[in-house]
Amino acid sequence: MQTPRVCEGIVNVYVGEVVEVLRLAILDSNEICAFIVGESCGSGTAPSMEWSVAFPPVPKPPLEIPSPQPNIETPILKVLQISDTHWDPLYEPGSNANCNEPLCCRLSSGPRPPRSHLGAGLWGDYRKCDTPRKTIESMFEHIANTHKDIDYILWTGDIPAHDVWNQSHATSLAMLRDTVDLFLQYFPHIPIFPALGNHEGAPVNSFAPPWVTDPTQSIDWLYTELQKEWSRWLPSTTLNTVREGAYYSTILSPGFKIISLNMNYCNNKNWWLLVNSTDPTDELKWLIFELQSSEFAQEKVHIIGHIPPGHSDCLQTWSKNYYTIISRFESTIKAQFFGHTHFDEMELFYPQEDPYRASSVAYVGPSVTPYYDLNPGYRIYYIDGDYPTSTRTVVDHETWVTDLGEANRIRAPELKWYKLYSAKEAYGLKSLSPIDWDNLIMSMYKDWKLFNSYYRFYYKNSPVAPPCDEDCRTRILCDIRSGKSHAREELCRPRPTNFRPSRDTFEVQKPPSRLTSFWSTISTAYEQIQNEI
Repeated sequence: MQTPRVCEGIVNVYVGEVVEVLRLAILDSNEICAFIVGESCGSGTAPSMEWSVAFPPVPKPPLEIPSPQPNIETPILKVLQISDTHWDPLYEPGSNANCNEPLCCRLSSGPRPPRSHLGAGLWGDYRKCDTPRKTIESMFEHIANTHKDIDYILWTGDIPAHDVWNQSHATSLAMLRDTVDLFLQYFPHIPIFPALGNHEGAPVNSFAPPWVTDPTQSIDWLYTELQKEWSRWLPSTTLNTVREGAYYSTILSPGFKIISLNMNYCNNKNWWLLVNSTDPTDELKWLIFELQSSEFAQEKVHIIGHIPPGHSDCLQTWSKNYYTIISRFESTIKAQFFGHTHFDEMELFYPQEDPYRASSVAYVGPSVTPYYDLNPGYRIYYIDGDYPTSTRTVVDHETWVTDLGEANRIRAPELKWYKLYSAKEAYGLKSLSPIDWDNLIMSMYKDWKLFNSYYRFYYKNSPVAPPCDEDCRTRILCDIRSGKSHAREELCRPRPTNFRPSRDTFEVQKPPSRLTSFWSTISTAYEQIQNEI
């Protein structure tokens, strides 16, 4: 149970929206439960929530032979990902960090502990607490001084703190503007490509489709401001789709496009989708058009967003359609980047026609916020750079963190940030291709030492990470293999024991039939007779 002020705040924030949604929705209670909670409600997706995107009548091109890894002389792009800052302007060191509410570490969080070291840490806290401004400033200053050669930044959303019962349009917009100013202060000359998080809505997760025009419930207040703030980095060609649905595409250099998606229309906590979830704002229809255009133009594409498409927060039908799109355009889409989970992880995608061949990787970047049990972190990617035959693949990535517990323990005057790991070095990978990642993940089912390394990085080297047993390992490895949400039985089933990887695919090796063996024997005998003659 929550405290009375949290319950009262939640009711006040959501009551108008929930009443209107329930008035318009045609689902019964079981279907609503399945929509929000998922399979545990024991009910499948309602027929009215099933829909499919349409593709142009253009066949999928043949798979390309995997390109060789770029040599040391080819240009490499250095890319920063910042995700889930969850800046708390009311964070108070020494305050109650173990309160009975979704967010603590504030003066309003209840009685201060009797000893200062029991309260909220100087730089943040492993308990239910978000990020002090000074910690974000420390990270940004460190990045600006350590990584002077960053080519561009991916900013994958979630700005406000987790005080969801307190948020309003005014507070959300203030946090947006202040965070944009921070980026401009520390990275004034670096291109930044933003994506919208679910916490930017007020109420949180509330992103009304275009047909909601009531000013008290429409999302215009946010998208209008995004159009203004994001225009500091984005070309004018993106502003129409930002204003209409908070998504866009832009060309970084000839042959290289970034597509930013608004993943809140796959969010099963977005109540408005109970009324109609069929591709709100036509975002997936637009995505197919963008990808088909890029395929014709032989462009390579990176996709960014907030909620990973395989996460349980993403609607099953939306995710299924997105998964199909990724499969169809796997030769064009060279990487995906998301946030939301706060962990350091990834998701893999497998084409339906070739279910044991990993075809795409969605990298899920670590959070800035320590909420909760985590160290603050950020991600650096090295991407095949600007030259005519560039693959635009991710060549390597690094995660950088700070030891929050140690900094708080000694009351450090400044934070020390360090590289936690490099993917290629830590895992001994030849490349970061989808197939190489898949081979690594499948090895983790048998190799506890290898998995424990992944788990330590997953929690960003946090000293308070919970222990992980066999069930935990199975769940986390299934998360990686689930680029499609609510499909764990399909995607995480055991692999056949008699398959082997080939250059382009995994091929199941079937034993020869009796007829095949008979003709093979006859053919061999005939060849021997001919040789003797």
